[in-house]
Amino acid sequence: MRRRAHAEEHENHERWLVSYADFITLLFAFFVVMYSLSTVNEGKYRVLSDSLVAAFRNVNINTRGEQMVAGAQAPVANPALPQAGIRPIAPLRNARDEERKRQAREKMRDMAREIMGVLAPLVREGKVSVTEGLKGITVEINASVLFPVGEARLQPAAVKALRAVAEVAATAEFPITVEGHTDPTPIATPQFPSNWELSGARASSVVRLFVESGVAAQRLTATGYGEQRPVASNDTPEGRARNRRVTILIEAQHPDDVKELPVKE
Repeated sequence: MRRRAHAEEHENHERWLVSYADFITLLFAFFVVMYSLSTVNEGKYRVLSDSLVAAFRNVNINTRGEQMVAGAQAPVANPALPQAGIRPIAPLRNARDEERKRQAREKMRDMAREIMGVLAPLVREGKVSVTEGLKGITVEINASVLFPVGEARLQPAAVKALRAVAEVAATAEFPITVEGHTDPTPIATPQFPSNWELSGARASSVVRLFVESGVAAQRLTATGYGEQRPVASNDTPEGRARNRRVTILIEAQHPDDVKELPVKE
C-alpha cells in the first residue's frame, strides 16, 4: 500500500477565540476613546482649537492668547480703538441734555423776574407772592384780588394782571397748572353746591383767560382742591383769607424729561 504524501491535518476548533479577542480589544479601545472625549480638559481643548485656527489662518497663538503673524517678531495688538472720525454717542447726548437743561433753567429764571415785575404792585401789597424752586415758578394770588365773594367770574382789575402773566408764560413751553383753593366756609348755591365746584370753576376761569391770551391749551391744567390744602390756620379771618387763593404753577420739568418705568413681570 502506498504511503500518503501529507499527513491528515488536525482540525482546530479554537480559531474563533482569535476573532473574539480582536473584537474585545477593539471594543475596549472604543470605550477608552469615548471616556477620554467625555473628560476633555477645557484648557487643552482651547489651546488645540486656537492652534488649528491659527494653522488655517497662517497665524501663531502664543501662551498669553496674543496673535502673531507668521514671520513677525512682535505680537500684533488688536485693541478696540475707536475709528477715526467716529465720536462716542453717549457723551454728546449727555452734553446736549445738560445744555438743554441749563437753557431751560435760565429761561425759567428770566420768566420769574418778568412775572415779578408785572405783579410788583400786588406783591408790595401782600396780595401776590412769586417764588422759584425746584418744581418751577409758583405764583400765589389772593382770591379777593381775582373774584367777588362766592363767585368764579374774574374782576376787571384781575383780568389785566393775569393777562400780563399769561403774555410772559406764552413765550415758553413749560406746563402750567392752575389750582383753585377755598376756606372751609360752606357754600350751597345752584351754581356751586360745594367748595369743590367753586375752586374748580375759579381755576378754569384763569385757564380760559390764559388761552385767550395766547398760552397753548395743551400746556394748561385746571384743578380745584376746595379747602383741602390750606396754607394757614382757618381759626382766624386772616388765615381763612389767605387760604382763599389761586396758585399758578409753571412747572420746571419739561415733558420730554418724563420717562416711562418698565413693567416688572
